[in-house]
Amino acid sequence: MKIVYWITTIALCAIMLYSAQMYFLKTDMIKGFFESFNYPTYIVIPLAIAKLLGIVAILTNKIKWIKEWAYAGFFFDLVLASLAHYYAGHAVGLSIYAIIILAVSYTVGKKVRP
Repeated sequence: MKIVYWITTIALCAIMLYSAQMYFLKTDMIKGFFESFNYPTYIVIPLAIAKLLGIVAILTNKIKWIKEWAYAGFFFDLVLASLAHYYAGHAVGLSIYAIIILAVSYTVGKKVRP
């Protein structure tokens, strides 16, 4: 169970880290996507920072309620990203897989790292 937890958790954090670095390094491109989804562009950098803080909260496991909020934030981010891409006619593959990875990490983590 610990191996499953760590594989899914590292995969989830890698996906979020990839997303955050895209937001920081390719801000104009990401803002273009946000505009096409009718999302406000001013949330790009704060969202990237939130993703980094969520990664830290999940990996450190120091304050349980913050870890819970990090998982919830990632869940909502991934659901909204999936819907935005779907309605824009884009592929939604990675975000759907990430939701599954998140669900496994969260549920197994409740048993492995209470």
